[in-house]
Amino acid sequence: MTTSRPNAPFPDISPPELRPDRPAKADTLLDYGRRLDRVVRHIAAHLDDPLDLDALAAVACFSPYHFHRIYRAMTGETVTDTLRRQRLHRAAGALVQDARTIAAIARQAGYGSVAAFTRAFAQSYGVTPAAYRRSGRLSPFAWPHDDRPNQNPEDIMPTVTIEALPATSLVGFDHRGPYMEINAAFSRAYAWAAGRNLMTPATRCIGVYFDDPSAVAPENLRSFAGLALESTPALEDGAKGLDLPGGRHAVLVHKGPYAALGAVYQWLYGEWLPASGQTPADQPCFEEYLNDPRSLPPEEWLTRICVPLT
Repeated sequence: MTTSRPNAPFPDISPPELRPDRPAKADTLLDYGRRLDRVVRHIAAHLDDPLDLDALAAVACFSPYHFHRIYRAMTGETVTDTLRRQRLHRAAGALVQDARTIAAIARQAGYGSVAAFTRAFAQSYGVTPAAYRRSGRLSPFAWPHDDRPNQNPEDIMPTVTIEALPATSLVGFDHRGPYMEINAAFSRAYAWAAGRNLMTPATRCIGVYFDDPSAVAPENLRSFAGLALESTPALEDGAKGLDLPGGRHAVLVHKGPYAALGAVYQWLYGEWLPASGQTPADQPCFEEYLNDPRSLPPEEWLTRICVPLT
């Protein structure tokens, strides 16, 4: 039974058509998707390395003259944007979860000074790193709400509902390691689906979390980055299927940064569940990411947490 969660991913990419007026041939799109899959895996595995566009073009087997345009057309952002976003995402988790100084976190994120890191972080997250750290350690339900310092915590507790959810079939990729790093598996899932022209407005992004991070070493945590698709594709290139059985669930919609989700789970399992009289089922909890974190500030991010019940 999973009892807490430190951080959720961000759904990394939402690829548009390569050319809406001239759709790519299926075999070409599939080939491009496989090439970009290699790139997103390489970026995730080398977050602390200098960005080398020529090297990434070689990973994708694209000409350096065209790689950047193809990547942006299929992912909706530049390679630099991807690297910067993933580094800041990791930094946001570190600000809340560990005791390192902001200067040390800034250096790991690739910034030469705290001032530069603060500007970049505030531009993406809407608050300074120091304010983000304070908010994350005070209340997971009041992000950032610095304008309401005297807010009664009981007034901002989330609503938990009991819902009968339908069974859902997912296609995606396993992730082994810190939950904060599952975004690499989501990147693979989106590239995989985009290469098969499976992405639609109805596609849902769902993360399934099998272990309790307070009881399992970070490198051994198991999770699954999945997409609920309108069609059932052939499972190729390492993609797997996972069926969520449905049934009664405790459902909570959290509004705010993903770094706050660990504290939300602690409240859900430590306070709400014992008081509710409900019993968790022998199934993993999962999260559905309801909006795009690239286009909204962190305080607007919506995560639907679902805990199976007997």
